[in-house]
Amino acid sequence: MRRTLLALGLTGMLALGGLALAGCGATGAATPSAASADLADEALALKQVGFDTGLADHPSPNASAGSGDAPHGGQVRKYLRKNTLHGEFTIQTKKQGIKTIVVQRGEVTAVTATQVTVKSTDGFTLTWTFGDKLKVVQDKKAADKTALKTGEQIGLAGTKDGAITDARLIAIKS
Repeated sequence: MRRTLLALGLTGMLALGGLALAGCGATGAATPSAASADLADEALALKQVGFDTGLADHPSPNASAGSGDAPHGGQVRKYLRKNTLHGEFTIQTKKQGIKTIVVQRGEVTAVTATQVTVKSTDGFTLTWTFGDKLKVVQDKKAADKTALKTGEQIGLAGTKDGAITDARLIAIKS
């Protein structure tokens, strides 16, 4: 019971952090050539679950300091980095309205030209479609989706619309 409440509380904290970030209009591009503002949510979500892409390190000038940090935020982030396998949360954004963000970490079980299937350690499997604005990162540097290989450990973040889950940011674990 206590573990369930802790997991629900942590999931809520992640969702609230994403909501706070979206409300502040943070963009999160690390360099001018890095991800555009529309990947900020995905970059932050992956960073929260332990995949540092280098894209969420520098919030935009109009983001408030500490946005998204709740009390004991460091402890929550540490727990999420080590333990989150997959999940989704829905946020309200100023520009895009309601947006469902999906994250997953796991092993690549299949790759095609348009999709990747990932299985988390708890057995959860999801097939992701490569989104139009897909960015693949390995060692904090841009990579091509052809770098994805069966058996590789990856983290993904993207959006969900109905039954379609679009991968927008993929971090290949080195």
